Amino acid sequence: MLGSVYAVQFADYLRFYFPELIGWRHWIVSIAMVAVITYINVRGIQMVGKLATALETFVLLPVLVLVVIGLARWHHNPFVPIVPPNQPTFKIFGVGLALGLWLYSGYEQCSTVAEEVENPRRTYPLALALVVPMSVAAYFLPILASLAALGNWPAWHSGYFSTAAQLIGGPWLGAWITVAAMIAYVSLLNATILASTRMPFAMAEDGYLPHALTGKHPRYGTPWIAIITSAAVYALLAIHSLLQLIAIYNWLRVATTVMTVLAAWQLRRKKPDMPRPFVIPGGRTGLIYSVVAVLIMSAVALLGSDRYGMIWGSAALAGGPVVDFGLRRGGMRRAGPP
Repeated sequence: MLGSVYAVQFADYLRFYFPELIGWRHWIVSIAMVAVITYINVRGIQMVGKLATALETFVLLPVLVLVVIGLARWHHNPFVPIVPPNQPTFKIFGVGLALGLWLYSGYEQCSTVAEEVENPRRTYPLALALVVPMSVAAYFLPILASLAALGNWPAWHSGYFSTAAQLIGGPWLGAWITVAAMIAYVSLLNATILASTRMPFAMAEDGYLPHALTGKHPRYGTPWIAIITSAAVYALLAIHSLLQLIAIYNWLRVATTVMTVLAAWQLRRKKPDMPRPFVIPGGRTGLIYSVVAVLIMSAVALLGSDRYGMIWGSAALAGGPVVDFGLRRGGMRRAGPP
């Protein structure tokens, strides 16, 4: 689902240069981007990592320029209004929370490529310690600076950063931000395909999915069949709009997150002496807080979702058991303990 979101966002920002990019043209651009990044991922994680580093360096520079110019032209209170007029507070909070879940989701997918990372026990905590604060700043500061300079929050929509940058710094900054945004979504799509496509490969190895998905590329050693199969799904889903994809994704994201924290609870209860490279601090109290906080946030996000998310998000969740039943009837087996 995320792969489709980032491909669609890339095409959304490209419309800044080509306003006629709608309908099937928009979809074709999204598919083309998925195809390019899929090829890079088939080549292996080293090529993916080099591309991601180069892209992120380019993206952060124009964002920094936008923040500096926007703060220098501070004329409005960016925190007013906290809630849009004539809108129910709970619904707005729920939609905002759902958006936050999407923005900060995906870190758990790092574990799916641990076999291809050198010394993951040291590399992952160090990377997260650097990336999480940078992510918070990269989301918060440009919005703060843009609203402080413009104060036109009702005009904001998907892909509006290009227009905001143009209004704040001129056409040159608008064009620069547009290119940076497109590259950012290329980078996100790159990382998403890297992480998410390894999951069907692992599930196929354990017998949850067809064995054909375990095929590895003879030259690069990557699970190329799983990568291409996943990319085909991304391409098909990219026909939908950004808001539609996010609405459905949040339901699936919440389900995954809830199962993850409940699994941590069960592991702590059933295997308290199992060696762990990382333990949630605070003992039993810390673990309870981690589980309960996630459950509460998840419930608020789902109850505050829009009608489209309510219908199709719940439908997507209900489809999981149906697919699982079909695979088991078709000869798939449940994996036993390792």
